[in-house]
Amino acid sequence: MGGQGPALCAPMGRAAGGEDANDAASDARTLRPLQVLDTLAQQQSGMRLSALADTLDLPKASVMRLLHALEGQAYVMREPGSTVFTLGPRALSLGLRSLQAASVAHRYRPLLSALVQRLGETCNLTTREGEQVLYIDRVETSEPLRMTLPPGSRVPLHCTASGKLFLAQLPAAQCLSLIQRLDCERKTAHTLTDRSALLAEIERIRKRGIGTDNEEFINGMVAVAVPVRNAQGQCVAAVACHTPTARLSLTELLAHAPMIERTAKLVAQLLLTGAARA
Repeated sequence: MGGQGPALCAPMGRAAGGEDANDAASDARTLRPLQVLDTLAQQQSGMRLSALADTLDLPKASVMRLLHALEGQAYVMREPGSTVFTLGPRALSLGLRSLQAASVAHRYRPLLSALVQRLGETCNLTTREGEQVLYIDRVETSEPLRMTLPPGSRVPLHCTASGKLFLAQLPAAQCLSLIQRLDCERKTAHTLTDRSALLAEIERIRKRGIGTDNEEFINGMVAVAVPVRNAQGQCVAAVACHTPTARLSLTELLAHAPMIERTAKLVAQLLLTGAARA
């Protein structure tokens, strides 16, 4: 039995070293789906399969298998009739939940509260979730006349300040494709239901950089929204403020846009700092 010891020890040593290498290779493969999502997140207009494979330094066939698996679970989407891939609704939802987490929210909520105190009107942090606007957070005005939309509420893209801002931030082709899919339901007499008119309005918002709602969603309510941008300059959220026309007209609310933009930049800095720490 004594002669068997060395013979048993040598293979165990070699196996341990091999296991380390195998573990490292396995870890790298496990992280690849996250690398795909991270790369797509930095390209608002999406990426072609070939460009994604080049960026990740992986064979096209390997990347295609990853994309098929992620597409099956709605983490990525393919642009119709092309090999351009973008983040899917489940990936976007995951990012939204991170914004709503208490550890993140406690940093930007004081900024919204300070804006509400100066402006005197309700302010929200919103983002796009698929074909709707999602309310991430909200600080209410103390005024008794106000609209109640708690965090988690979803509202249309085509007739809200945030929604039209998010449409205006998309590449033109992607914006057109999305608008063609929308149900542009009439909410008020001011709602833009004609897609040509809506596209013209989106172009005006793209140039101005501020989304507006002139009683298009709810009668007697106006709103403005400004972008919150990530490190790549992409619009990932919006700071939006709305008010009854009994207190402010849209023109009067727009006069406060610089104040709202300063808050949006501070929120962006906090989100960037949080991402860097993570």
